[in-house]
Amino acid sequence: MPSVLPGAVGGWHWQVPTLPAAPRCRRCRRDLADLCPAVPGRSGPEAALPGTAHIEVIPCKICGDKSSGIHYGVITCEGCKGFFRRSQKSGPSYACSRQQNCPIDRATRNRCQHCRLQKCLRLGMSRDAVKFGRMSKKQRERLHAEAQQQLEQRERERAAQGAPLPAPGHPLSPTVPAGCPRGSSPVEEGTKRAQDGDRGAPEWFPHPGVSSIPESPTASVVEIEHLTQSVLKSHRDTCQPRPEELQRRRWDTFTREEICAYQSKRVPQPSAEMWQRCASRVTEAIQDVVEFAKRLQGFLELSQNDQIVLLKAGAMEVVLVRMCRAFNSDNRTVLFEGKFAGVELFRSLGCHELIGSIFDFAQSLCALHFSESEVALFSALVLVNASRPWLQDRPRVARLQRHLDAAFRLLLHRTRREGLLARLPPPGRLRALCSQHVEQLQAFCRLHPGGVSAAFPPLYRELFTSDATEAPAGTH
Repeated sequence: MPSVLPGAVGGWHWQVPTLPAAPRCRRCRRDLADLCPAVPGRSGPEAALPGTAHIEVIPCKICGDKSSGIHYGVITCEGCKGFFRRSQKSGPSYACSRQQNCPIDRATRNRCQHCRLQKCLRLGMSRDAVKFGRMSKKQRERLHAEAQQQLEQRERERAAQGAPLPAPGHPLSPTVPAGCPRGSSPVEEGTKRAQDGDRGAPEWFPHPGVSSIPESPTASVVEIEHLTQSVLKSHRDTCQPRPEELQRRRWDTFTREEICAYQSKRVPQPSAEMWQRCASRVTEAIQDVVEFAKRLQGFLELSQNDQIVLLKAGAMEVVLVRMCRAFNSDNRTVLFEGKFAGVELFRSLGCHELIGSIFDFAQSLCALHFSESEVALFSALVLVNASRPWLQDRPRVARLQRHLDAAFRLLLHRTRREGLLARLPPPGRLRALCSQHVEQLQAFCRLHPGGVSAAFPPLYRELFTSDATEAPAGTH
């Protein structure tokens, strides 16, 4: 096989031994020309396939760790390569105790062997590749484009840190993928599509009067990456319980006796008692959303008025999105005060239609199989919405929204989940649920005038008991 040695100028020189015609691999006896694009005489995209060093810029497809090359047909790290090899040799029988949807990443890859193996198979690691390791022309082209994208990202990061970019034609100089104009990257193109309106998928939040919003500078790859990491960290720090805890408790449901206790006649006003309980839980969730927003890169740079407008209009919507994490679609229950509860627990609220609609919405989001990263970025997009009324600096909000949109699309592209964009719930559905909640709350307050609503948490009263059509004050 040809060997790869580092060159003196930072590139890679291929040393090909002089072999007779149609040299063959010692192990599989296939022509080296079929397996190695470095063999002289090859041309086209196969000859442009990056070497091992270039392939390793692509993270492991299974867990995201540093890859070591193509193993069993997929770019993986040494750990996932060894795991898949052992699974094929010994033929073990793996089982999952967590509904077979465990997240697999660098930190969690050893927790569930069943889900790890299923991810290996789903991403294309082949049992046949244990014996035959051949790549098709289309696979070579796709690998080349992905490696070039990773190289481009690294070089832009170097440029942002002050390091000079390699000269054009240098072995490490990234090339622009077909379809992207010179001077732009795939992420920048995603940002421009978000600015101009992507025809390929419906915009989740159409920008009102977008023609009147001045174009913001195109976000760089580094900016989008930093924003993504900020969103994910903010989500991890403010979204409880953790996924592992939710999985452990998902079958811990209220007993019939406990449900009856919530509807007990011994309570003077069971409806008021339940409203106050729900208001307290919703307030706690909204406080987490406020913390999420404060830690979000770029949010505190907005004016104080616009921060308040976005939180008052979008906090409850984000709570409903986050609710899908704590919803068990198998038995239609949601985590409430430590256990999972069905719609019957909330019967005393007197708003069966609202509760049913909320459960239906959570069920529809669960059907999308959101990852934690997708929940985080989708929540940020729900919150930062330039179409909210009463914004003072709408262009600035729109710019942050476009960058979040580019980050969300980049995440879906990396995980091959672009089809999720067309399946997202329409924004009108979230707004309708929030309006329905306010209407039911106002009806409850009319039935119980006096001090009942005064027992609600102050933040809940400020957000929901005032006139929904009243414009928010400039500052609070």
